[in-house]
Amino acid sequence: MRKRSDKTLGESLRDHGLSRRGFLKLCAATASLMALPPSMAPAIAAALEQARRPSVIWLSFQECTGCTESLTRAHAPTLEDLILDFISLDYHHTLQAASGEAAEAARLQAMDENRGQYLVIVDGSIPGPDANPGFSTVAGHSNYSILMETVEHAAAVIAVGTCAAFGGLPQARPNPTGAMSVMDLVRDKPVINVPGCPPIPMVITGVIAHYLVFGRLPELDGYGRPLAFYGQSIHDRCYRRPFYDKGLFAESFDDEGAKQGWCLYRLGCKGPTTYNACATMKWNDGTSWPVEAGHPCLGCSEPQFWDAGGFYEPVSVPLTLGPATLLGAGAASAVVGGGLAALSRKKGRDAAATRQPVTVDELEQKL
Repeated sequence: MRKRSDKTLGESLRDHGLSRRGFLKLCAATASLMALPPSMAPAIAAALEQARRPSVIWLSFQECTGCTESLTRAHAPTLEDLILDFISLDYHHTLQAASGEAAEAARLQAMDENRGQYLVIVDGSIPGPDANPGFSTVAGHSNYSILMETVEHAAAVIAVGTCAAFGGLPQARPNPTGAMSVMDLVRDKPVINVPGCPPIPMVITGVIAHYLVFGRLPELDGYGRPLAFYGQSIHDRCYRRPFYDKGLFAESFDDEGAKQGWCLYRLGCKGPTTYNACATMKWNDGTSWPVEAGHPCLGCSEPQFWDAGGFYEPVSVPLTLGPATLLGAGAASAVVGGGLAALSRKKGRDAAATRQPVTVDELEQKL
């Protein structure tokens, strides 16, 4: 592991053979990644030209490695570009060459040499301070002690995946390990949550790109998630939404409605209560996403999604009304669809009022 370079990001990219034209294309792609207009590319170019590659320490605790697997499938930038050109990934259990004592020495060295400037990325939940420390350890030390030691002099912390952001599967009832989220434990550092099981790879790299460009974390919602990616519900962006509005629902996975792409709400789709960018950013280089493949949204980017009811049971309409009211209004499927659509629109307006979305003009002013 090497000391963080004193070169700017622009200098590092040129050293790797990236032309000025290629650099501007990269900036345009970065603008798109952060949901900004192409006109922002020059401002991004100026910011990246002066930015320095941050040291990144990635901690893996009670997790399944799915978040790292997702990261390896990022395509703009690719994992190789991210590690070699954008950041200095100084510690990562899965991706680093070092092991054993050498690996732990690399973490401590990165912390010492980049004091107050490094980023900590965490995936996986952490057994809390009152839990048995032996539930999850690294190099003989508890997850909790490693986390608190590492974040002490960090610039910011990014919780990647629902386990790190909200506790995830390890925290599901009865929570035998006393699993806690990063934000439950880290109170004196900026924490950004990037939930998902796993998160979309472009969202992970997009948050890192935002930090590089603006030198700060993005605007967040009430759960600490970046509004650029979690500001709208799956339901509001879903291509099946017109069928929902018409009251056309698949009743089983193999009926005619399912074959014709009707709404999966009655099959348990949690899209109305789930905020994420799956419907627009998709997966595997924009190829598809679960609902497009015929499976309802599980709500994996929301807190306590494992304990929020059966995956294949309809949500009890978050839309401020209980099931009884919904059933009373739903004698005819068209009425149900229209009623839910109206309620969803109201919920969307309420959400917009409380989530305080950030406009492009506001972002440009902050530059």
